[in-house]
Amino acid sequence: MTSVSTREAKVERTTKETSIAVSVNLDGTGAFNIATGVGFFDHMLEQLSRHSLIDMDIKANGDLHIDDHHTVEDTGIAIGQAIAKALGERRGINRYASLDLAMDETLTRAALDVSGRPYLVWHVKFSAPKIGTFDTELVREFFHALAQNAGITLHVANLYGDNNHHIAETCFKAVARTLRHAIETDPRQKDAIPSTKGSLKG
Repeated sequence: MTSVSTREAKVERTTKETSIAVSVNLDGTGAFNIATGVGFFDHMLEQLSRHSLIDMDIKANGDLHIDDHHTVEDTGIAIGQAIAKALGERRGINRYASLDLAMDETLTRAALDVSGRPYLVWHVKFSAPKIGTFDTELVREFFHALAQNAGITLHVANLYGDNNHHIAETCFKAVARTLRHAIETDPRQKDAIPSTKGSLKG
């Protein structure tokens, strides 16, 4: 059983394309130390950490001379694996959460189930292929990797918005806020697994 006070984990993942080191503390304050070599992605991961209150230390070295794809996807894999490891049996968590998050002209909805069953539903469209030098299609790739490896069912829908930076940022913030609530301990069932099956392992 993973106790509430020790919900921390480290993951190192090395391939021919990337070398990623991630550590997380699920009961942190949103402190972060992030360096992936992809500036916009770092900014988004900072939002994920700050608004989920998950402390994150992330270092990534990838084949950026090709493009950002492998670095973004593999970082999502490593963060997801670290979260799953820190959650352990997922005892006492709220499990479910949903939120509509506003940022200026943009509104994005996120809903998730920390179920052990990975699934992503993605209803987000960008009006341009890039935000600066960052490929907008990589936002989905990150969340797909995160959901698959954290073992969460994740739905993200951008309801409206004009600015692509705002659309991407609301996705990260909305997921962060829902993740924060879903993994928090429910004091009424702090030692129980929130499932009639008695397991949240898929």
